[in-house]
Formats: sequence, C-alpha cells, structure tokens
Amino acid sequence: MKFITRETFGPVTDWSVFTKAIDAGHALPKAEVEDVFLGPPGNTLLSRAAHIKGIGFGVKSVTVIAENTQRDLPSVQGGMIVFDEQTGTPTALIDSALITDIKTAADSVLGARYLARPDAKHMVVLGAGSVAGNVIAAYRQMFPDIERFTLWNRTHAKAQALAETLQSKGLPVSVTRDVSEAVSNADIVTCATMSIDPVLKGKWLRPGTHVDLIGAFRADMREADDDVLTRGQIYVDSRDTTLAHIGELKIPLDTGVITTADILADLYQLKATGPKDRHPDSITVFKNGGGAHLDLMIANAILQLKAE
Repeated sequence: MKFITRETFGPVTDWSVFTKAIDAGHALPKAEVEDVFLGPPGNTLLSRAAHIKGIGFGVKSVTVIAENTQRDLPSVQGGMIVFDEQTGTPTALIDSALITDIKTAADSVLGARYLARPDAKHMVVLGAGSVAGNVIAAYRQMFPDIERFTLWNRTHAKAQALAETLQSKGLPVSVTRDVSEAVSNADIVTCATMSIDPVLKGKWLRPGTHVDLIGAFRADMREADDDVLTRGQIYVDSRDTTLAHIGELKIPLDTGVITTADILADLYQLKATGPKDRHPDSITVFKNGGGAHLDLMIANAILQLKAE
C-alpha cells in the first residue's frame, strides 16, 4: 500500500490535470456516495465514502476541531484510504489535506470553466485561509485573462498576510476592507469562509458575475444570502451531497426561497449537456459541496501521477 503525504507528493504545478480528472470522472457511471457526521458542531468526525465504477472505492475520514486554531494545530486532520475495485485490497493511504486542497480548488475551477465568462479579468475572494490561496493559484492558471485578485477577510491582517505570501509568488493580489465595493466590480466571486451567516449579498453583484461558494459544509452554514440565489442561475457539483446536507441550499429550500427546480444542473449534467441558457449578463452560482466521489477522482489522479 502506498503512503502519500503533501511532502512526498510535492507542490501542484498543473491544475489542469486535476480539473480534467474531475471532468472525466463525470463521464463515468454516477458515483455512490455516503457521508457520516459524528459529534457536535466544531468538534466533528466526518467520514465520506464513495464508489465509482471504473475507479474503485474510497473513504476519507477527518476530524474538524475548531479550537485547534488556538493550539497551533490544523482544524481539519485525517486521511483517505483507496481500495481496488476488483479485489477490495487497500492500495493507498493519502493525506486528507492533500486530497481536500486539490479537490476543492479543482472542483471550483471546473464549475467556473463551465459557467464563468472565459474573459474574466477581476476575481474577488472572501476568506484568507489555505483554500483561498489554492483557489487563487488554480484560477490564475486556468483563467489566464484574470489580471487581478482582491482578498477580503473579517480579520484584515490575515488577508494582508496571505496577499503578501501570494505576491511573493508573483500573483497579482491586493487586499480590501470594503467587501461590497470589491464584489460590485468583480467578474468572479469566490467565498471560502467558515461563516454560518451570509457574508455575500446578492445586491452587490453586477450582471455577468460568477459566484463560487465553497466554505459551507454543514446544515447550519451559509455564505450567500437569499438574494444571491434568487438573482442567480444555480448549479451544484452534486445534487446528492448538497441539497439536503448543506445550509447554503438546504435552508433556502426549507423556507421556500428556492425550489429544487431552481437547481439547473450538477456536474454530471454539465458534462453531458453544458449550462442551460447561459447569457453574458447572467449571474451564475456554483455550490462546491466537495463530495467523496470528487475525493476519489482526485486520489485516482494522484496515484496515476505517482505511477508515472
């Protein structure tokens, strides 16, 4: 069995490998997925399992401990086991952080490749954690016309620190304190926060903006308000892992703000038919739920790269 960590894998230099892996995975038979959450909010064990015919089986288990930020420890820790489809033999144990970092950014970029304007010039990122840094690197590579990235975070100093790190790598990143002004001038807006209450308001969005929602993963979490969803055309990476499980859509569905008919397509449908009625002035909203099937697609891509 192979053991792969972030250190043994090395930095991601070609994001197209992973966006293509997720895209190709959605041409295979639909994945079976199952999530299990144990423990209270902020102190949770999350296990995500998937089977994809043609790839195999995978289970990623992580703990999500909010107080670890005060202990100088990662808030999310765990690993993913990959099993051979024919024999059931464990073939690899991969650091969950490596899988999640790659999967999260590649999932969002793939959604944007289907839904965002290819000539997007300005991207705004709400949040300043590791996800924000990975997303900016991936978008920079996959959307070469983007000229500038603007970061906003509730803790301004954290946004400034990330911006300086990314600037040292040659990325055109600046920081703002005025989130509404930045969003109103954006072509793409990515939310990568741990917020429970919405931080993005639909009234800020201009026509043609693509909204990429990453952070919410529990039933009580939202990053976008109702206006974002009612103004936008809504897409998801997976209906099975988002609608009934993540507050971003579950809450407005439960309150009647939107209906399931407003969810126009997931990645399986986008792969098969493309987006519906995409107009240059349309606001598109993509919910990145990051299901276990995506973890398995990324794990498979990592193993193929390590075999080369």
